[in-house]
Amino acid sequence: MRRLIAWLILGAALVVIGLWIGCGGGGNTSEILIGEYSAMTGTTATFGQSTHRGLMMAVDEINAAGGVLGKKIHLLTEDTQSRPEEAATAVTKLITRDRVKAVIGEVSSSRSLAAAPICQANGVPMVSNASTNPEVTKKGDYIFRVCYIDPFQGEVMARFAFSTLGIRKAAILKDIKNDYSVGLAQYFEETFQKLGGEIIATQAYSEGDIDFKAQLTALKATEPEAVIVPGYYTEAALIVKQARELNMTMPFVGGDGWDSAKLVEIGGASMNNTYYSTAYSADDPDSVVQNFVHKYTARYDDKPDAFAALGYDAGLILFDAVKRAGSTEGAKIRDALTATRDFRGVTGTITIDSDRNARKPIVIIAVVNGEMTYKETIQP
Repeated sequence: MRRLIAWLILGAALVVIGLWIGCGGGGNTSEILIGEYSAMTGTTATFGQSTHRGLMMAVDEINAAGGVLGKKIHLLTEDTQSRPEEAATAVTKLITRDRVKAVIGEVSSSRSLAAAPICQANGVPMVSNASTNPEVTKKGDYIFRVCYIDPFQGEVMARFAFSTLGIRKAAILKDIKNDYSVGLAQYFEETFQKLGGEIIATQAYSEGDIDFKAQLTALKATEPEAVIVPGYYTEAALIVKQARELNMTMPFVGGDGWDSAKLVEIGGASMNNTYYSTAYSADDPDSVVQNFVHKYTARYDDKPDAFAALGYDAGLILFDAVKRAGSTEGAKIRDALTATRDFRGVTGTITIDSDRNARKPIVIIAVVNGEMTYKETIQP
């Protein structure tokens, strides 16, 4: 009987240990667990799907080269469903259940703002691939990004509208519930007015809206020379399409939230005479860019957008930091990320500044004859 009881106790202990390891309490010591939270489904699913593809390329390349610190990278991905509340849940799971050493994500600033405080409180470095709102990295010294920020993006697009397009009177149509959209609109307006331009009208909508004709009709009445739409492709394409139906032929200008193949798929020929800023163009002749495009196309049979490139860069910058840190300890990875200088990524040469933001170039895209066409690169 005593032997039976002993065996039962041993069996129960093994079960507990197995559950503990399965929940991230132990884990495979030959692997480094990295978390990713992305919008794999929902309204902006193309963002998350693209960053995930790019990140997986980075993981596989690093592992094929021997991994980091003699260990393979193991990526664990959680779907935010394009919702801020799910981003917080996803990151909580990755940190408390899976015990990841660092986190990559998200594209949406609203979702990154929901997740960043959780990473900061737990001392887990977070690298945002594409959240451009400046408030994201202000959440703490464990929060980083590999994209530019909206003050730079807004300034560049304002100068482009004023100097290149010759616009003097512009109207703004922004997503009032989106941190990214509100912030980008603000920075565009500030620079445009300093240059001597005038914002003659502003209208608002909310993510998920599908009818914008009331706002567009109001804007049309003010006779703007261009309309600025600092939102996501899901609404931007419909906005431009409905504007053309109202005979609004002026240029429409957006930010990197427009960057998706769905933009032209939804908007069709209406998207001609539109412009937007983004992190990179697959048409850039740079050899680093073209090498990435070739590898991505061969793997996925699809042309990589800017978010795929940002996902790839986010992974490589994080893995490089772990290597330089010589450790998977959060504080040491944080310090190595802080020291990142002149990292040659697909989206340009990246330096992490004192605010944990990336200093890097920005690309202007024009939609011409239904094609997203590379126009120019602007250095920071």
